[in-house]
Amino acid sequence: MTAVPNYLNFTSAADRPDFYRFHNGEKAPLQFAESEYEARIAGLRKILIDQGVEAAVFTSMHNISYYSGFTYCSFGRPYGLVVTASDCVTISAGIDAGQPWRRCYGDNITYTDWQRDNFWRAIRSVTGEGKVIGFESDHLTLLQQGKLEAFLKPAKLVDLYEATMRQRMHKSPAELEMIRAGAAVADVGGYAIRDAIKEGVREIDVAMAGRDAMELEIARRFPDAEYRDTWVWFQSGINTDGAHNPVTGRVLQRGDILSLNTFPMISGYYTALERTMFVGEVDEASLRYWEANIGAHELGISLLKPGASCAEVTHKINEFFAERGLLQYRSFGYGHSFGVLSHYYGREAGLELREDIDTVLEPGMVISMEPMLTIADGQPGAGGYREHDILIITEDGNENITKYPYGPEFNVVG
Repeated sequence: MTAVPNYLNFTSAADRPDFYRFHNGEKAPLQFAESEYEARIAGLRKILIDQGVEAAVFTSMHNISYYSGFTYCSFGRPYGLVVTASDCVTISAGIDAGQPWRRCYGDNITYTDWQRDNFWRAIRSVTGEGKVIGFESDHLTLLQQGKLEAFLKPAKLVDLYEATMRQRMHKSPAELEMIRAGAAVADVGGYAIRDAIKEGVREIDVAMAGRDAMELEIARRFPDAEYRDTWVWFQSGINTDGAHNPVTGRVLQRGDILSLNTFPMISGYYTALERTMFVGEVDEASLRYWEANIGAHELGISLLKPGASCAEVTHKINEFFAERGLLQYRSFGYGHSFGVLSHYYGREAGLELREDIDTVLEPGMVISMEPMLTIADGQPGAGGYREHDILIITEDGNENITKYPYGPEFNVVG
């Protein structure tokens, strides 16, 4: 690897390098032990050998976080991770100073913005030119791919998107422990939301109660972590029609359908709890839809076991809804993988409960069960009905790590 200058006290424009190392302070505790990252990098290097890749150049938040522990904040700047047979180096912008080095496994190079494309010059200092380069087709833009080719002059480009996704699908014991903790934090947020619901309060007030409770719980469980991005989507009335609708200032009214959605973020790892609720009372039409969706939810959980394919599970839940004349009200797939994930990065698209996904479930995978029905405004029972649990696939079935109750007995509140 080409030598990179250490941090200097720059005294003039002529002294300003394209990139440098700023190893400021001591390494901070990462979310996992070094042995966890060593195992991930070893798995990646086997992929590189099998595919004839000499250097992997990652640009996505999920792969950089997965292999190095560093979860970047882009704000329009590119970030990277370069892994070769001997090196593991994060590439970060000068605005972050020494934090990326403190919070990553391996080495770090800081690039400056004193000249356009210093990001790629820093990467080239690790990869060299003319090598077989691995990249992520699901993240690298056409603009950045052109710069990769111009600066690195690769002998060949190899897409690592699917191979790395499949590595991330299989969770280690340490990851499973982290995901269990996240599910427990999501439950804490759910109970705080339940306590805050009453007629006359705004969606945003309820959402803040859940978010604050989760952030306090994360800080209690993980005192050495960095805290970011934990959030709540709490929706009421017509706002429940979509799973990802933002929080508003709508005031809760008696009889409103509600959607509770808590999303704790712990060191790049996302978990979720989602529940249908009602304020004070639930009408007969709404109860029928709610109970039907719960039936689909329970069926789906029973189907999540080793050897079942995502498509097979999906078709069986479809049949359940079709028999009740409800399939037309389904709006998206029935579940997805968990791990290094958020609302703006990640997504192990090969592990989703949809008709077009043939992945077979295996022990160590983590997947949600989250059927949803949406009934249009003006119809009896209008609103969005959704339950969401997180399941770990075991040797003979699954472990449900979501503990907050679902159904009308517990969730008609206020």
